[in-house]
Amino acid sequence: MTARTITCFKAYDLRGRLGDELDEDVAWRVGRAFAMRPGTRRVVVGRDGRESSPALVAALMRGLVEGGVEVLDLGLAGTEEMYFATDHLGADGGIEVTASHNPIDYNGMKLVKRGAAPLDPATELAELAQVAQAGEFPETARGRVTDASGTRADYARRVCDFVEAPALGPLKPLVNAGNGVAGPAFDAIAAELARRGARLEIVRINHEPDASFPNGIPNPLLPENQPMTSDAVLAHGADLGVAWDGDFDRCFLFDETGRFIPGEYVVGLLAAAFLDRHPGARIVHDPRVVLNTRDIIARAGGEAVQSKTGHAFVKQAMRESGAVYGGEMSAHHYFRDFAHADSGMIPWALVAQLISRSGQPLSRLVGDRMAAFPSSGEINFRLSDPDASLARVLAAMQAQAIARDDTDGISLEYPEWRFNLRRSNTEPVVRLNVESRGDAALVAAKVAEISALLAG
Repeated sequence: MTARTITCFKAYDLRGRLGDELDEDVAWRVGRAFAMRPGTRRVVVGRDGRESSPALVAALMRGLVEGGVEVLDLGLAGTEEMYFATDHLGADGGIEVTASHNPIDYNGMKLVKRGAAPLDPATELAELAQVAQAGEFPETARGRVTDASGTRADYARRVCDFVEAPALGPLKPLVNAGNGVAGPAFDAIAAELARRGARLEIVRINHEPDASFPNGIPNPLLPENQPMTSDAVLAHGADLGVAWDGDFDRCFLFDETGRFIPGEYVVGLLAAAFLDRHPGARIVHDPRVVLNTRDIIARAGGEAVQSKTGHAFVKQAMRESGAVYGGEMSAHHYFRDFAHADSGMIPWALVAQLISRSGQPLSRLVGDRMAAFPSSGEINFRLSDPDASLARVLAAMQAQAIARDDTDGISLEYPEWRFNLRRSNTEPVVRLNVESRGDAALVAAKVAEISALLAG
């Protein structure tokens, strides 16, 4: 086997354009290389609903089997189902073939080791890339493929364990699977919740997996994709709207008025819920938008732990700190009792329980917090000279700051406001977030000021 340059290894997973960056040969090489990891005997494999995923999975599994591995095949499944099965079945690793919310001509892989822990980007993932590129694979006894799709029932039970089903309802949630793979997993969870006594009147839209994505690639974080769910919430008189991305490891919420709830406020909501259950617990958050989350954690007597952005870093911080929950503003939510993994199903169930128990609509549960700590939302800039642009911002704004934090990009804090400016881990852009203590006009003014500095 000849060496090959592979460009689809990213900061902590694989993602690439089909044909030139990612093809069946790359998938096969990744399988062979993963099989060479010490102690790798059983590996969970799942796939999303993209048209290219079955062929890539077949090549990946062929590489694993040729490397002597027993493949535990989930079939069509979400990323968190792979995480769960890897931990639940005691497997030595897991791989999900998915491009999540990327364009239709992309695909990728998310990889974990035993316990659903991420591969270390600087060592383990880098070594895997080197082995896959070199293409020098030893002869070994063949492994086999075992059907593991039956673990979905165990997965559904585990998700439902996070709530008290009889406390859910009466409630009318509307769910938008975006024609990704969320639908079948949601149906298993909904059936289990009903069996346990939940009273949910569920409205489903775009529910069936469809490789053509007739309603567009599911990425509810994009403002242009949100009206579909918002309008449906209003049309059906739903109490809550839920939308997922393609592999449903992210969960996006809409209140009963159809308003999209930015992810940082959901982090605060869930942090408060976990601190109610676990007084004094540690909560992990990312450094982009923090004021609301820190305030909620402090008021509830918890301890805030800041992590660099990205699932590998949040999971590591949770394991090291013993945190019960971790959240990112990008709608990734992580749970200690779910193998420290992110789930797009657990958050909506917890929020449904909060609505049911409090008797308050979601708009009221988050409305005061959104007013108390307004934020800009993440703004992306494609810059010809990012270093020069960042230098201009620092030169103009650092002297007046009361604190600087470089956990992830640059964060400068002032008495009444704060901003974070960072390079993306996955795209050639610089991302800006601005937040304040109760002053939305100040947020808008500072966004304009920093934008002008970045543009030069």
